[in-house]
Amino acid sequence: MEESTPEQAAATVQRRSVPSIAKEYFVGLTKRYKKAPPFVKLLVWIFIAVNCVVVTLLVVVGPAKMAQTLYNWSQALRQLRFGWLLLMTIIAVTSFPPLIGWSTSISVCGFAYGLQGWYLAAAGALLGAAMSFVVLRILFRNRIRSWSQKNRKWVALESVIRARGLPLIILIRLSPFPPWVYNNLLFASIETVSFLQFMIATLVYTPKLMIAVWIGSRVAMLSDGSQRDKMDTKAKIVNGLSIAIGIAIMLGTGWLVWKLTEQEIKRTPGVSAEDDELATEALETAVDDLEAPLIRSLSPERYRDEPLEPGRELDDAIAGQPPKPSQPQAPA
Repeated sequence: MEESTPEQAAATVQRRSVPSIAKEYFVGLTKRYKKAPPFVKLLVWIFIAVNCVVVTLLVVVGPAKMAQTLYNWSQALRQLRFGWLLLMTIIAVTSFPPLIGWSTSISVCGFAYGLQGWYLAAAGALLGAAMSFVVLRILFRNRIRSWSQKNRKWVALESVIRARGLPLIILIRLSPFPPWVYNNLLFASIETVSFLQFMIATLVYTPKLMIAVWIGSRVAMLSDGSQRDKMDTKAKIVNGLSIAIGIAIMLGTGWLVWKLTEQEIKRTPGVSAEDDELATEALETAVDDLEAPLIRSLSPERYRDEPLEPGRELDDAIAGQPPKPSQPQAPA
């Protein structure tokens, strides 16, 4: 097998913008859904059903009454003795891939508790990050390692992180790619990242949660009829603009941090330009790349009607089991 020159390999790695990465992520949803185990597909349909119910209620009941109902529910949650614990548990649980709802639960902190909800959001995020890192590294370490050792992009990313250390880990943690739950899986799969480094980077990330909490608190003010009636038109416009500005700040800072992350990867000493490009691409495609070994590990039918995939022998050897030879299929 002929090896390509560094110039040819570098030419094949195309630089992509943030919109193109986002488009690729959404296009890949259908592909990931087909490969998902039954319980993940059930979660997807529950999510779709909930959104359909919300849209139906908005049409039938009306936006104002629907918003008031959601506000009342959030206040009922706040009045519960252990409502804060319930919300923190939801944040922690949704930190595990491939679950969804983490960003929404962070906004609910602001919707229900105002700006003080940041303390709850930060505590839940730290707890969820710690739990997911430990559990994913213990349960799926062998499978992800056997996969990553044969993935050129992943080897390049590990070498860059090993060379740059904690500053780059923090930048990757703050960047929008990959998203939170897959960011947890990303660091859990990289042996050079220690638990302490991961938690320091997550702690640095927590101030960023204030933006989502603040947006949730502004939305709550506009959702409550009693507070909304006390506002004049100017106050309502100011609140609406503040929400839009908060979203713009969130998107803008995400883009800026991503560009800084790319620059830091490029300046890695002792690493070739080709490996720098591959490391950047590994972050861009982390959701697709990491979900494959994870979903196969979760699915009880992951080896049915499939040939023995490359790396299975290595996976069995790491787990202390003898490799299992593939069985030839009998003719029909």
